[in-house]
Amino acid sequence: MALVDFKYEPKKLEKGYNNRTLYINLAEMKISSKPVSEKMKNTFTGGRGFNLWLLWNSLPKNRIVKWDDPENEICIASGPLGGIPVYPGSGKSIAVSISPLTGIVVDSNVGGYFGPYLKFAGWDALEIQGKAASEVVIFIDGDACTVQVENAEELPSETHLVTDALSEKYGEGNPRSISVVSSGPGAEHTLMGCLNVSWFDAARRVHRFKQAGRGGIGTVLRNKRVKAIVVKYSGQITVESNGPADAELVKQVGTAYNKEIRTLDPKQNEMSIIGSAQLVDAMNDFDLLPVNNFRYGSHPDAVKLGREVYRKKFHSGFDGCWLGCALACSHVVKDFVLKTGPYKGQRVFVNGPEYETVAGVGSNCGIFDADYVIEINFYCDIYGLDTISVGTAVAFAMECCELGLIDKRVTGGLDLRFGNKEAALELVHQMARGEGFGAVVGQGVRRMKQLFAEKYKANAAVLRDIGMESKGLEFSEYVTKESLAQQGGYGLTLKGPQHDEAWLIFLDMVYNLMPTFEQKAESLYWFPMWRTWFGLNGLCKLPWNDVMPEGNKQTKEPAKFMAHVENYAKLFYAVTGRKVTVEDMLLTSERVYNFQRIFNLRMGYGKREHDAVPYRAAGPVTPEEYESRVERYDKQLKEKLGIDPTGKSTQEKLSILRKHREAEYEKLKDAVYKRRGWTMNGVPTVDKAKALGIDFPDVLELLKAHQ
Repeated sequence: MALVDFKYEPKKLEKGYNNRTLYINLAEMKISSKPVSEKMKNTFTGGRGFNLWLLWNSLPKNRIVKWDDPENEICIASGPLGGIPVYPGSGKSIAVSISPLTGIVVDSNVGGYFGPYLKFAGWDALEIQGKAASEVVIFIDGDACTVQVENAEELPSETHLVTDALSEKYGEGNPRSISVVSSGPGAEHTLMGCLNVSWFDAARRVHRFKQAGRGGIGTVLRNKRVKAIVVKYSGQITVESNGPADAELVKQVGTAYNKEIRTLDPKQNEMSIIGSAQLVDAMNDFDLLPVNNFRYGSHPDAVKLGREVYRKKFHSGFDGCWLGCALACSHVVKDFVLKTGPYKGQRVFVNGPEYETVAGVGSNCGIFDADYVIEINFYCDIYGLDTISVGTAVAFAMECCELGLIDKRVTGGLDLRFGNKEAALELVHQMARGEGFGAVVGQGVRRMKQLFAEKYKANAAVLRDIGMESKGLEFSEYVTKESLAQQGGYGLTLKGPQHDEAWLIFLDMVYNLMPTFEQKAESLYWFPMWRTWFGLNGLCKLPWNDVMPEGNKQTKEPAKFMAHVENYAKLFYAVTGRKVTVEDMLLTSERVYNFQRIFNLRMGYGKREHDAVPYRAAGPVTPEEYESRVERYDKQLKEKLGIDPTGKSTQEKLSILRKHREAEYEKLKDAVYKRRGWTMNGVPTVDKAKALGIDFPDVLELLKAHQ
């Protein structure tokens, strides 16, 4: 029996929009529809922009809302270009909430069918506020045009079990009509819970999952006592379903793009065969693969986690997480036999692993065993845990143990040395149970640093140097010591160190395409703005830059893949009827990007001091790190600083190098703030807000107080 039932009128999408959003308040058991105005579309576009605007207006104005306050929301949206069945990567959803890890707004994108199905069910965005009195399921039935909140206390918590149960309950024999958003017991007991988003793999007859991993939105979901959000849509999905202005042009650009991918991907990165796991070898070759909590960038055993291993591990077949995507990079390991945990001995399907998982729970923890990575990947997924935060947090705990900052009395007897895969798996199982040292690690690196210093008297300066978090979010899995631009790409992000804003490490370190601060600042403007655009429109960025168009190397700016950028401009016109230039597209992103920075300011952050990175992101912390690359670092002292390292101790050289690199990062901040139109304290100016058209009265009041 439904706790609350809401009936709505069906309507056809118009140029990519329903022109309404769905609001659910779990405390009041109230469901309503909100209109989407033309101003809202013109200012915020869709997706992440809509989510931020809904959240901004829902929070109390007189105080800072914490992640577990009932007023916090989870907002999920696609975008005007989402749900196109002939265009690669058009199945993305974007989730937004106040993060348990950071205390600021976090956005996280995810594949699967939920975003498109939500659109076709009649809604441009979903907004969930309040906290239910008991466990509930939210069911959005796009066939019957009803929304219900139902009791769910009898349902299991693990993602694979709850998805199967709800598909059987609501699918009426058609599991492909159902997409489920859920999390798991790990999200209940940690701050790093992810959202799992499902789709039904018809060929393999199994529900598959993608993750909105970053920032702990799954923890917010479980704190609101939501077991799952289900959307149902069984109608036929065609190009016309999105209500495009020019359906024939959509078909034309989509068909051409998919053909290009099918032709070129097998010759380039083999994303449709190996997926992002192919990055392991390249990162290791260029000293960028995190090893032992980012101490090192390569390891001779990395080949055991590399592309040829997963070529054999992945099950062959179509692996697109949305209809019609030729990139098809969402791979699966079939019939994997689990060796630990509550499902020991069972044969399961394991989604992935992706590169970030391989590097995070694998090499960064000093573990080079592909089967271990696959097992921990499975359990993180069904427990609802972000593999990036798990890997980086476990690696930090391992180094703290190896340095003697904590011992077995703290870890509950676990021998947390690098390479101990049994201990790492046990931590994950403890996270799911909310027990032991796993419950501590599940609070994240920022809180572990505080705890270890205050309770166990560990050296706070060392913890600060090796604790790989910024803004409270754990680093994703790239070693940035030799790329100042990528240090900025992590430290100067909105939500914390995640590579989806600016992945500049190859352009900067390998190709040396931005030697000056001004060039770095320009890249730290263009790439975050362009990558933001995907999250506004419901698109995946992988087709843009993981397949290189023919002749791209001969273009003026090959790193921007401008042939693909222009293709996206055509698609936007074909769907919305609005002709746009590349500059127009960047401007739409800049509005939302600056608005989110201002949102951080409202939450008590969003200034220069909050853009700091741990020193290990910038350079070697320990003598062992320096000595592992002594020729490189000694050469830099000579050539960049004019200092002869001869006769100097390693500690002396470390100190000299550190002073230089920390100063360089501060200079980078200055250059980036200037390029973005912010004050030297990292705050958007009033003039910038006015120029972007986000000069709402409460925005101007906030900015004027911080100029």
